[in-house]
Amino acid sequence: GAGWSSNSKYSLLGSLRAVAQTISYEVSLALILLSFIMLVGGFNLSLFSLYQRDCWFLFLTMPLSLIWFASCLAETNRTPFDFAEGESELVSGFNTEYSSGGFALIFLAEYASILFMSMLVALLFLGGNLVSVSFYMKLAFVAFCFIWVRGTLPRFRYDKLM
Repeated sequence: GAGWSSNSKYSLLGSLRAVAQTISYEVSLALILLSFIMLVGGFNLSLFSLYQRDCWFLFLTMPLSLIWFASCLAETNRTPFDFAEGESELVSGFNTEYSSGGFALIFLAEYASILFMSMLVALLFLGGNLVSVSFYMKLAFVAFCFIWVRGTLPRFRYDKLM
């Protein structure tokens, strides 16, 4: 909201990039999720863990899992895909209009989306069962991978990827 209506060019460019990035990567996430729903035969999440008793979908569908992980990185605006808030060119993107409480809530929402995407990866690809301790260990491992990728990969240029 603040990027569209503000008089700051950094906020406007950051919000335009965020909307374009969200729309473009939602398509790949939706298509991969629909392919898994068709494979399993239902929307029930317990079916996903039932079908992955013997072999995880991570090993059966390696290219899809890599595309899913890259799309999750882009969807959560992590460093290789942080076009909306690229510090080198947009100061902090749409975040420049927020301070104190709003700024803190934005960062809490970003990390909550990382945990949600980690939960989806653990459920869809790693055979997670919501009541087991191993599910939460898998979730923590995937969240660690999100943060590790942020610390090791450089940021892509906006014109080269979009």
